[in-house]
Amino acid sequence: MEPMQTALWVIVVLVALAILFDFMNGFHDAANSIATVVSTGVLKPTQAVVFAAFFNFVAIFVFHLSVAATIGKGIVQPGIVDTHVIFGALVGAIVWNLITWYYGIPSSSSHALIGGIVGAVIAKAGAGSLIASGIWKTIAFIFVSPVLGFLLGSIMMVAVAWLFRRTTPGRVDKWFRRLQLVSAGAYSLGHGGNDAQKTIGIIWLLLLSTGYVSASDASPPTWVIVSCYAAIGLGTMFGGWRIVKTMGQKITKLKPVGGFCAETGGAMTLFIATALGVPVSTTHTITGAIVGVGSTQRMSAVRWGVAGNIVWAWVLTIPASAFVAAFAYWVSLQIY
Repeated sequence: MEPMQTALWVIVVLVALAILFDFMNGFHDAANSIATVVSTGVLKPTQAVVFAAFFNFVAIFVFHLSVAATIGKGIVQPGIVDTHVIFGALVGAIVWNLITWYYGIPSSSSHALIGGIVGAVIAKAGAGSLIASGIWKTIAFIFVSPVLGFLLGSIMMVAVAWLFRRTTPGRVDKWFRRLQLVSAGAYSLGHGGNDAQKTIGIIWLLLLSTGYVSASDASPPTWVIVSCYAAIGLGTMFGGWRIVKTMGQKITKLKPVGGFCAETGGAMTLFIATALGVPVSTTHTITGAIVGVGSTQRMSAVRWGVAGNIVWAWVLTIPASAFVAAFAYWVSLQIY
């Protein structure tokens, strides 16, 4: 096989692997979009996944590609990335996603991908090849996004409780069962806007490193954008039911008003992060918002043991996926 044919074959396989990761991202993170609206009984699971998938895809028309640009051009020094690095990054992220999905742990697909890139790049050229500003911005938002989700979710809950203090519980429940459709749609829009762009970014990085697109291009090819948004929407439609239960009921029990506040706080956080070009975790964001809503009722309403286990998964995600990616990078050198 000629070198050019080999290179093209490898690129096609890696693009397919990236699309698979994007599908898994939607599958894995479906619970983040639908857990609250399902657990409060506003939508049935089958209705909720179609609803969320629609808004995941519609995000293509709403958000600029700021997050994709961060992944494609803001994490690794130019000239370092090659097909071996991309292979290692994707395998590291996919393996960690499979492990956490199997055990029903709502970890971050986003940070698994970042960890994968970091591990593969360090295995090839050392930590000096990373762009510190892009890495630290992403790491900072591991803490900022759940805290911001917590604050916005709890503020929303307190504000709603004050505004509707003289309204009967039955009427509040009736109104917020409808309003939760708005908040769930907004959250799914933010989820699609931030998460699909991470895969767009990794494919863009691959095409840049192999010379198929120019570094001066303002955006990747249209087929990359459409494919990634479609993949995350399809992944959401198939759903991640193991994680729905954890997000929807194990952390705290939610009513429609609580679901509305959690989703709205989470959506606001995602919109802010996407506008800033920061690849954040939708899992971290909605977990923080749910905990914030639960804590406004009483601290004991939150199952802190479950929340603590989730935090441990967050802490381990980047180093664990980086380790797997470094090993996968070495394996790829033996394969081709």
